[in-house]
Amino acid sequence: MRAAPPYSRGKEDNVSVLVGAERAINGALVDSVVFILDKLYKDRPYPRFYVLETIARVPYFAYICVLHLYETLGLWRRSDYIKVHFAETWNELHHLLIMEALGGDKRWADRFVAQHAAVAYFWVTVGMYFFSPRMAYNFAEKVESHAYETYDEFVNTHGEELKEQPAPEVAVEYYTGTDLFLFDEFQTSTEPYTRRPVIENLYDVFVNIRNDEAEHCKTMIACQGNKSILSPHNPTPSAFQTADEDDE
Repeated sequence: MRAAPPYSRGKEDNVSVLVGAERAINGALVDSVVFILDKLYKDRPYPRFYVLETIARVPYFAYICVLHLYETLGLWRRSDYIKVHFAETWNELHHLLIMEALGGDKRWADRFVAQHAAVAYFWVTVGMYFFSPRMAYNFAEKVESHAYETYDEFVNTHGEELKEQPAPEVAVEYYTGTDLFLFDEFQTSTEPYTRRPVIENLYDVFVNIRNDEAEHCKTMIACQGNKSILSPHNPTPSAFQTADEDDE
């Protein structure tokens, strides 16, 4: 039996009609995309993961772009958010590099699907973030939750064969290298320097990718809260962060 996902919203009282509607819309959108991916990539896990990771980087790019625009216009200044979201893009980049090393991007058709879906997702996220950052973060939470469940199923189904295969060099370098500042930075619910993966085979790689997705979910849930998130390396509010505590 699989363990419950290591992220949770906890009990929520008095969820507003607007928040409920945002979550319902996001859920329907994500379910639709998952349905299409299930049809296109049945029994083709690495191309599916390549598409997922190409798409997964997009919301963090979109958040940073909008935050920079708000800062330029003097509306918001969210230095810690920009740091954390950049670290999230760096993490997803390395997931993507791992999938490319495993051959997930070999087919032109898979690259076409991934890249065009990513462009569309970028502009949807930009528009959503303008309208409601909370809704945009909830959408990313649902995407990351699906990614966690996908990788969890994969490691539970193919664990033994994955243990017999070597880890890609890019994965070893990312998870066990000497500079893990950005690796710690995207995990806002985990103390820096405490999570240090051991990578001995491909199974370890996918377990850590799965765990990364759980950390993204935790960060996206935190971003939907009333208080501003802070860089894990700087747990006190930045002097350059001028946003209100309550966004909505």
